[in-house]
Amino acid sequence: MSSLPSDAKKIEVAGATVEFFEYEESGLTIYQFDTSMTGPPEPMVNAMAGLKMVDSPDKALVMINHKSPGGLFNKIGENYTYESQDIDDGKIKIIFKYVAGESEKTDFSNNSCG
Repeated sequence: MSSLPSDAKKIEVAGATVEFFEYEESGLTIYQFDTSMTGPPEPMVNAMAGLKMVDSPDKALVMINHKSPGGLFNKIGENYTYESQDIDDGKIKIIFKYVAGESEKTDFSNNSCG
């Protein structure tokens, strides 16, 4: 997986279809996954599985994908902050962060692309 630090460890995430990793960076616990080689609905399914773990301000989720997940942004845009960065090979890196009082309102059962 691109851009993983050497101390990243593989973790099990309920409902995930790709590998997830955990590491510490700048006082944050980071959960990272890569769906750049998958098609719908896997990016959405894995993002929703990962976002369940971002339950406090000291945690963040990093998604590596082949394009910007507009459908995902529409579902969680008011519940998490997110920042997108273009990275190698035309991929995109999205960093999701917790929003107090809003992240708890996310409907994690709504993980379809439609």
